[in-house]
Amino acid sequence: MSNGNLKSSLDKYPDFYQKVWKVTCSIPCGEIRSYEWVASRAGKPSASRAAGNALSRNPFPGIIPCHRIIMKNGNTGNYFMGRKLKECLLIKEKNNRLDKNGNLPA
Repeated sequence: MSNGNLKSSLDKYPDFYQKVWKVTCSIPCGEIRSYEWVASRAGKPSASRAAGNALSRNPFPGIIPCHRIIMKNGNTGNYFMGRKLKECLLIKEKNNRLDKNGNLPA
């Protein structure tokens, strides 16, 4: 899907949702952030629950990596395909993270 098609597909969603998804796309593979962090970066620091709602309505989970968002207490939170899969994705990404030279860890 091209960026133009993706943008037009997202235009039907509320502005805050779009901001949350854009912020989420900025999180590097192998890293995690809290719902609170996402909400703050999306312009509404006290709207972590709303950020979670936006992520639960992610229309492109393969493109918008909503699994990288967890609760600030470290709990993984929910995931549309189940908590176990979210945990597996996070572990896989962490283990396959490239080093500063662009190499997989030994």
